[in-house]
Amino acid sequence: MDGTVLVADDDRTIRTVLTQALTRAGCKVHATSSIVTLMRWVEEGKGDLVISDVVMPDGNGLDQLPKIAEERPGLPVIVISAQNTIMTAIQAAEADAFDYLPKPFDLPDLMKRAARALEVKRRLNTTQPKASTGAPPDDLPLVGRTPTMQALYRLVARVMNTDLAVLITGESGTGKSLIARAIHDLSDRRTLPFVVVGAADLATMEGPATILSRAKGGSILFDEVGDLDDDAQARIVRMLDSLTDNAPRIMATSQADLSVKMEDGRFRQDLFYRLGGVSIAVPSLRERVDDIPLLAEHFLARAERDGLPKRSFDDGAIDLVRAYSWPGNVRQLENTIRRLVVTGAEEEITRGEVEFVLGNQPAMEPLKGGGDGEKLAVSVGKHLRRYFDLHGGVLPPPGLYQRILREVETPLIEIALDATGGNQAKCADLLGINRNTLRKKITDLDIRVTRRRKLM
Repeated sequence: MDGTVLVADDDRTIRTVLTQALTRAGCKVHATSSIVTLMRWVEEGKGDLVISDVVMPDGNGLDQLPKIAEERPGLPVIVISAQNTIMTAIQAAEADAFDYLPKPFDLPDLMKRAARALEVKRRLNTTQPKASTGAPPDDLPLVGRTPTMQALYRLVARVMNTDLAVLITGESGTGKSLIARAIHDLSDRRTLPFVVVGAADLATMEGPATILSRAKGGSILFDEVGDLDDDAQARIVRMLDSLTDNAPRIMATSQADLSVKMEDGRFRQDLFYRLGGVSIAVPSLRERVDDIPLLAEHFLARAERDGLPKRSFDDGAIDLVRAYSWPGNVRQLENTIRRLVVTGAEEEITRGEVEFVLGNQPAMEPLKGGGDGEKLAVSVGKHLRRYFDLHGGVLPPPGLYQRILREVETPLIEIALDATGGNQAKCADLLGINRNTLRKKITDLDIRVTRRRKLM
């Protein structure tokens, strides 16, 4: 590796580590803790590569990227930051940073990226055109330092100003709609409408024309597209086939695996391929456990900004929050923390408070069907074992028996009511319980009953 690298970071250890590693690789290194010094070096024509932190004592590294590009076109900048949010990655991409890495970073990975940046510097004399900037929202709960989330941030940054259709998949509560909204709000279409489309919007032949009229070249999001019936899917296909220049950006979300639905004949193949220009898989909280404390602090800070009491977790409480399986993902975590903030009296949230609140939460992740012919007991057993495993050796909150019964009882009664057309007398008979008992359970479990004719 050959070249001169300018390193700007207020952490002395990071400056030392990078200086030693880059020097051993054959580079010359100038290191500073000051943005002012960094910019003076840039203006003097020093350096073939800049590696800069974001938050510095005398300025913000991201704010300097346009100035660096103007002063030294073609000088690559790698941004490193402890601010592990999607906004940092997006802002770095918008400001035309060569690359972005969250702290703590992997040193060999950073060295590879630095080598690539120096090679590009040798071959290119000008930068790529920069994306237009604006005032992006800074309160999206798309927070995380795990590799999975960082990869998602970089993918969003790459696709936001393309015209490719985007399919966003993931469990309920992971933030699929937030990703779609971020892509729109951070793109060149940010001043145009963002239209969310559900089944009701596609119920008539005139629906697609109305949707296009509302979108005005902005973005259209088909929410939970996998739940749409055949007629709605056909109308989307015809609408997409009719698009011309200045058409809106097309995005869709889905909890279901659309490829499986397509193979089963429950989702149109032509629609599947029209929506899958770019696929973004949003991980569940179980897949990024290390982000849970970070998200918890984010929601505590948001609650305080909203005028609620300032609260913080003690060590035992945050350990339990981290160990819980969070079947409802980020949405469930946010609602739980808001409840903890509102209901507590002291500034510190204790483990006992968390145990009490989680005692009323779903006991396990949503059940997913096992293999054909698998007995219910076997399927439930698998999920219960996984539920215990997800607590990392810590026992679940007390009251597990009632929580498990509630989770099994609710869908059983809902399906039985649906099968009997909402007739509670028939449903009670089908279940083999007293009608008054059924009524009480419907009330306690907050089950919605709709009467209709049902042919059985």
